[in-house]
Amino acid sequence: MSELLERLSDDFLPRFLAGMVVNFEIAAIALVVGLALGLLLAAGRLAGGALTAITVAIISLMRAAPTFVVMFFLLNAIPRDATLFGMPFALSGVMTVALSLVPAGAAYVADAGVDSVAHLRAGATHGALLFFPNVTRAFFVMVMSSSVGAAIGVTEGITVILREAEQLADFNDRLVLFAIGIVLFGIPLQAGFMLMSLFQRRFGRSTVEEEASA
Repeated sequence: MSELLERLSDDFLPRFLAGMVVNFEIAAIALVVGLALGLLLAAGRLAGGALTAITVAIISLMRAAPTFVVMFFLLNAIPRDATLFGMPFALSGVMTVALSLVPAGAAYVADAGVDSVAHLRAGATHGALLFFPNVTRAFFVMVMSSSVGAAIGVTEGITVILREAEQLADFNDRLVLFAIGIVLFGIPLQAGFMLMSLFQRRFGRSTVEEEASA
């Protein structure tokens, strides 16, 4: 292990941490856009009639859309020199990855929003509040999914690890480096998932009690 650390670039850790910041930035952008779109879709599902049927079909399509495919569609559908009202409109790599995560995120938010309204109508306030830990869990999932940006050259955490691994001649050193990356990514993500699980269990118990007394 010590020999591997000596072979790593001096700035590997700062570059990796900066890359992880990009992962969280991508997920934050996707969450904000996904929340806005997801809440609109949730309202459409609750509207009734033909609008509900149309919205359900849209959500199902968005839920099934592969992030990788959406990313490359956006990358190729919008020219690098695209303009809107005379202003540059080309998407950066970060925005391309973030928007590719929006369909899945918006579908998740729509489902969580509908469930929240159902709990409110049943008089289970704590059940409705599960919306927030559920959306936070979606954020951490999008942090993990943002690693697809490595495929288009976005300098996020996984990209930094892959580029560093190319500099290592020994296969075993590369495996150890990948394991280090898993640990460094896993600690904050697992901590977030554990915290959200605690909230979900607490609100879940309160929801059962509220619905039983209703």
